[in-house]
Amino acid sequence: MGTGAPGRQQEGMKKRGKSRWLLHLFPLPALLIYVMFVVYPIFSAFTYSMYEWKGIARGAFVGWDNFLTLFQVEPFNKMFWNAFGHNVIYFVVEMIVQNGIAFALAFLIYRKIRGSGFLKIAYFMPRLLSVIVVGFLWKLILNPNYGALNTLLGKLGLEEWAKPWLGDPDTALLAIILVNCWFGIGFAMLIFLAGLQSIPEELIEAARLDGARGATLLFRIILPLVMPSITIMTVFTFIQAFEAFELVYAMQGSQGEPFRSTDTLAVYFYRLAFSGSGGAGDVSIGLGSALAVVLFVIVASVSAISLKLMRKREVQH
Repeated sequence: MGTGAPGRQQEGMKKRGKSRWLLHLFPLPALLIYVMFVVYPIFSAFTYSMYEWKGIARGAFVGWDNFLTLFQVEPFNKMFWNAFGHNVIYFVVEMIVQNGIAFALAFLIYRKIRGSGFLKIAYFMPRLLSVIVVGFLWKLILNPNYGALNTLLGKLGLEEWAKPWLGDPDTALLAIILVNCWFGIGFAMLIFLAGLQSIPEELIEAARLDGARGATLLFRIILPLVMPSITIMTVFTFIQAFEAFELVYAMQGSQGEPFRSTDTLAVYFYRLAFSGSGGAGDVSIGLGSALAVVLFVIVASVSAISLKLMRKREVQH
């Protein structure tokens, strides 16, 4: 009896050890998919950027020449900085318009106004649509001849406000960004709403007992407590703005029309690597891969710095 119990305990420990070992196998399928579709393409792009390409045939090793060409040789450098500037505008407008409106809507729902459940569904509905569908839908709405927007302006007696929204270089990029804001407000609103609902009610009540009301309560109490959600949404917005492709492609094609006024880094990458109209007159996989690496470095660096600052702030508080 005395020796049987330790033996059974050892057998039980061995079985538990085997079970734990088997548990480590469950993440393997997801890890393999991640390596195949994320890690491998990143390393492939970096490798391709180091070679000269003749069509789809790899040529001689050229080192950093593709990167130097991208930044120093015309017209590639002009197209790069033009597209980069549009991505920056994309991010700034989205932060102000999309996230500003989304936070205001989240705050209204947080205050538990009547019909808040319906409003959450209504605001999130556009997010359920395909980006390509959204692009073509708004392209019809913004059509200068028979589009719903110019028709409505005409019926309201505001004909002078009617414009060729996607045909004017001064309005084309802004129109696309605002459409993207309309598409993304619902998702941003849910992120902010989750942050607002995570605030303990006791803190809000204590602040009100101390005399905090209105703007003081919002800016001194609520906003600092929601800062993690704001930081996360800022990172999401930055990534989305610098990877903007589908909506631009659906509404303006791959040329960044009119006159490159809607060009973004992702659209420029597509032209370089696949369409042969990125400035070289032929498909340039090496330059396209170099641009993809630069874009990855920009997005990864800013995202990592932002998340590090957020964690540092959380530790301090």
